[in-house]
Amino acid sequence: MPLTVLGLSGALGHDPSAALYVDGILVAAAEEERFIRDKHAKNKMPVEATKFCLAQAAIQPSDIDIVAVPFAPISLASPARWHYAKRYWYAPDRSLDALFNGNRRYRRYVGRIRQMLEGLGFVWDKLEFEPVEHHLAHASSCYHLSGFKEKTAIMGIDGKGEYATTFFGYGENGKIHKIREFYDPDSLGGLYGAITEYLGFDMLDGEYKVMGMAPYGDPDKYDLSRLAKFDDGDFEVNTRLANVVGLRRYREKGKGFYFSPQLVEWLGPRREGDVADEPYIHYAAAIQKLYEEISLQLMDYYLGDIIRETGLLAFSGGGALNVKLNQKIIARPEVKELFVQPASGDSGTAVGAASYASEMRGVPVEKMQHVYLGPAFSNEQVIAACEEHPGRPEFKLIDEVPQRIARILADGNPVAWFQGRMEFGPRALGGRSILGCPSIKGVADRINEQIKFRERWRPFCPSMLDRVGREMFKVDHPAPFMTFTFEVNDQWKTRVPEVVHEDGTARGQTLEREFNPRYYELMEELEKLTGNAVVLNTSLNRRGEPVVCTPMDALNMFFESDLQYLVMEDVLVVKSRN
Repeated sequence: MPLTVLGLSGALGHDPSAALYVDGILVAAAEEERFIRDKHAKNKMPVEATKFCLAQAAIQPSDIDIVAVPFAPISLASPARWHYAKRYWYAPDRSLDALFNGNRRYRRYVGRIRQMLEGLGFVWDKLEFEPVEHHLAHASSCYHLSGFKEKTAIMGIDGKGEYATTFFGYGENGKIHKIREFYDPDSLGGLYGAITEYLGFDMLDGEYKVMGMAPYGDPDKYDLSRLAKFDDGDFEVNTRLANVVGLRRYREKGKGFYFSPQLVEWLGPRREGDVADEPYIHYAAAIQKLYEEISLQLMDYYLGDIIRETGLLAFSGGGALNVKLNQKIIARPEVKELFVQPASGDSGTAVGAASYASEMRGVPVEKMQHVYLGPAFSNEQVIAACEEHPGRPEFKLIDEVPQRIARILADGNPVAWFQGRMEFGPRALGGRSILGCPSIKGVADRINEQIKFRERWRPFCPSMLDRVGREMFKVDHPAPFMTFTFEVNDQWKTRVPEVVHEDGTARGQTLEREFNPRYYELMEELEKLTGNAVVLNTSLNRRGEPVVCTPMDALNMFFESDLQYLVMEDVLVVKSRN
């Protein structure tokens, strides 16, 4: 009988998702936000995502052998709860709760999981339920999915799980070994998130905006080193300034933040609005620099010997989506290959918990080579959505889709591209994308201002054929998931300027034909017309919304933006003037 493992995330109150392994094959994975149209789906359970996974595999709840979750009870004998209590001495209610009721969140979560599963027809007493420590799930999601066979260094950086915030270890022969964990409030991810809030964005959502703002500033103009220190293997956040709780929080308009009034006294008022201005661009640059410096110091201290031995590193956690740090890592001569799990945030822990449960039962999981793991829709379903939509869209079936769309792109028009299975994780990789021709001046600004309605300084990314990456980038490294930035060679900066960021880098996707043949063919056709097998690619959504999931979602966005062309499978939808 095949081993069937369902992984469910959402224990931390955001980014719930579901993932399904059948005999080590990842057959489905999706985030709840896509189905319920609520970005990050805070305080929701992965109900619709679970339904999708079962339907995709054509199985029933009774066919599931194991349900694995990325949240586990932490023993009082562990240093985690004691560290938390000691560092939060100034908030005695939290400190004492960690010691005397430290698994309260876990018990509440298990109750919610049980209620959800029983509502879907699962029989709780017949299930094997496996809680996996949060950072162990992150570690499994990158190590077991990397395909690496040799001894592999493992790093995990995020806000926090149960108590742990940062993980260093290694994988060997399918087993994960811990070397060192750090605990809340000593969190690099939490520190970056606190400064994200100070810079006027939402934690757990705006960190990539800070990263995009950083190249516009001077990282040496302001010294932020007092925020955190690394000393002979120990790492500590200054909780008089950041990663604070209770009465230490800065409050504004009734909302409490993860930084203190002392931080505001030091750096000035919290930023507001959409303009990337001084001094905030310099603060963004400085926190990015500090994050990189401490991450690399920790990596060298705990994993340096292992990396020098085999050159392999697997990285996950929300902090692994910091593509600028990843660029610094792969520039290290001792690093042969870095694997970053594409859904490195907490949604990806559904995959991590399930992969861990499978591996621990002797069923190895496959290497992750693509993220096309969500729902797909037929031409008939697309046409039905067009006929039902109140906007009464003009549409027609077309042939030679890559050729037709390449011509529209080459003429300077952005196109909404809805093809095949929806991507898992935060990056649009040619399943649910808005595309543009990167050699046409102004197309990026147009998409930002008239379609995505987001800040002007936000960069766009290139998708390219796998052979092009070696020509366009100064470093040759696998990049299937847009998890790295690369320095762009000078001639390509002028060939595709709309996808080169302020600092001369690009966060690229290099695509192999077998994983998305239609997207690959589109870029081949664009190369015939423009000389460049590169397309500007951004997610098919508007600011503050999840990436679209269904044809109806895509049509809603189409009519609520300045998009003129939408192609869903073989169906081309146009605004009337076209």
